[in-house]
Amino acid sequence: MKLMLTSAVCSSLLLISGCNTAEQTTTKTSEAPALQKSALTTGISLANMDKSVRPQDNFYRYINGGWLKNTTIPGDKTAVGSFYDLRDTADDNVKAIIEELAATKNLKEGSDEQKVADLFRSYIDTETRDSLGIKPIQGILDTIAAIKNKDELATFFGEYQASGISSPLAFYISVDAKDSSRYATHIWQSGLGLPDKDYYFNDAERFVKLREGYIKHIENMYNLAGLENGSEAAQTIMALETKLADYHWTRVESRDSAKRYNKFAVADLNTLTDTFNWNAFLTAQGVEKQKDIIINQPSFVKGFGETFAQVSLEDWKTYQTFHTLSTFAGSLTTALDKENFDFFSKQLSGREEQRPMWKRGVAVVNSNLGEVIGKVYVKRHFKPEAKSRMSQLVENLRSAYGESINELDWMSEDTKKAAQVKLAAFTPKIGYPDKWEDYSALEINADDLVGNRIRSNKVSHQKQIEKLGGPIRDWEWGMTPQTVNAYYNPTVNEIVFPAAILQPPFFNMAADDAVNYGGIGAVIGHEMGHGFDDQGSRYDAEGNMRNWWTESDLAEFGKRTEVLVEQYNNYQVFDDLNVNGELTLGENIGDLSGVTIAYKAYKASLNGKEAPVIDGLTGDQRFFMGYAQIWRSKMVEKTMRNRVATDPHSPGEFRALGSLSNMPEFYEAFGLKEGDAMYIAPEKRVKIW
Repeated sequence: MKLMLTSAVCSSLLLISGCNTAEQTTTKTSEAPALQKSALTTGISLANMDKSVRPQDNFYRYINGGWLKNTTIPGDKTAVGSFYDLRDTADDNVKAIIEELAATKNLKEGSDEQKVADLFRSYIDTETRDSLGIKPIQGILDTIAAIKNKDELATFFGEYQASGISSPLAFYISVDAKDSSRYATHIWQSGLGLPDKDYYFNDAERFVKLREGYIKHIENMYNLAGLENGSEAAQTIMALETKLADYHWTRVESRDSAKRYNKFAVADLNTLTDTFNWNAFLTAQGVEKQKDIIINQPSFVKGFGETFAQVSLEDWKTYQTFHTLSTFAGSLTTALDKENFDFFSKQLSGREEQRPMWKRGVAVVNSNLGEVIGKVYVKRHFKPEAKSRMSQLVENLRSAYGESINELDWMSEDTKKAAQVKLAAFTPKIGYPDKWEDYSALEINADDLVGNRIRSNKVSHQKQIEKLGGPIRDWEWGMTPQTVNAYYNPTVNEIVFPAAILQPPFFNMAADDAVNYGGIGAVIGHEMGHGFDDQGSRYDAEGNMRNWWTESDLAEFGKRTEVLVEQYNNYQVFDDLNVNGELTLGENIGDLSGVTIAYKAYKASLNGKEAPVIDGLTGDQRFFMGYAQIWRSKMVEKTMRNRVATDPHSPGEFRALGSLSNMPEFYEAFGLKEGDAMYIAPEKRVKIW
């Protein structure tokens, strides 16, 4: 099983032991490694601007409006923008690595190079895939058909999750949030084919049509696979998933790390439901000796138990047959792949055409052999001086964060001290792992795509099982170096920045410091901010979920976050759809904290000197412009609607507007005053960190 980077584990920039004294976080900020100032550029994409928009009314569109007007989304994409451009570049770079390996003859059997080349070959070899039909999964379908009772069904759930097949109970292993020295087993709610519970119950026309489309999709999949009774099966599966969806927690409820922490002795799981054979399930997972398990959504598990008992064995087998077929559809025949695309990508997300075959192949290699590629990627595309400068920026942000904590007028000294201890303990990881993943146990064959995926999942699952009872693997990364993202992991108190995000417009070695602090500086601050958002602030310096706040400080923190929730609730994405301020609260705190602290660090880096004026722009103006341009994005409507319903990140436009509208320094830099669209009265502006 792949490492599960849900909100249970970390907070990322998109939909991710250090110093131990507070004094070390408040020392004078060092200037970043010196560059020849005369050679520097602003790093601002002036051609993307729309100067017909007043910066005081919509700064995001002032900076990105020209690009928004002139950019069309290609048919094979659902979104374009800063992040997506870098992902395209990373894909091109990975493609070059893979193609070189694939063109190399006589690669040593069992070598990493052979595995990369043959995994890619197995994906793009549609002739072999079409000739095999559903034969690669026939053994699993036969196993499902042969299940004689619900105890055997529980065993199937446990055993075949390791192959990548979903069931209503998603099992994973992660650090114990209340004892960060150990790994624990966890259960997360699962079992739905549609993105979220609301898709099963919302009566709006869009959702009604999606449910109709999903039912037709299931029937089509059955027909294409040569399975009988597709129409009846579709109704059965939809009815079962609707029962499960009724018990699912909402996304907002599942954000609450305290409510999610429910440790049960394995012997007591029957108090949740005694209709499900827990011993069979956990034995099949390989954790029969574990004494406890953390249940993230107990009421869902209870409801699942009722559904498990009420629904017939045959209906459960029908459900599991479809989910097996759906899991591997993109790796089977062209017809099944297309049908899977037509519903999940086209109808659900608005993607008009499939991505090129090579891009999908790159994604498969990245997913299963990511750090093999990562080693080569880093050698070719990540310079040592970039890591050095990034390390200095991280420490400058840490110092600025420490100073900001000390200056807070709403927080007591006791809470400030605890916050400083946590800040000092942040572990930054930059670029790539110090220790690379070992893939020696994985067998890859050029003519066995489904088998490759199953074996990869099983090897990954076994690696997770082997963590139990052992030391915390602080060398592990949750993202590959070629991933354009960043993350914070509260249970190990680390901030992680893969190499691929350390490029313009986020990080520009040739640009003036202002744009780098506005770009990657805000990203660094964002991830640090997750350590102090409404959920991350529940974890201490060692990664344990423990309250380190005074009661009065916690109450004041809550008041400020409530105002931020209301601010984002008022941002309108479409006429009938607003941002969900509760769902996006953690990321909005991260954004506000990030840009606030990055600005403070930028000013400190000047060491009391005035920033140069470049292209007629002051340093402060370039900083805020650099910040706004990193959120440049454009998305098809269906995808945007899905994101607003399920993604804890606000849309890019409001990530820029929301944070800057709360910063007095932004008002001063661009002359905002009462009556301007972005204006918020001083007493209503939010300052948290």
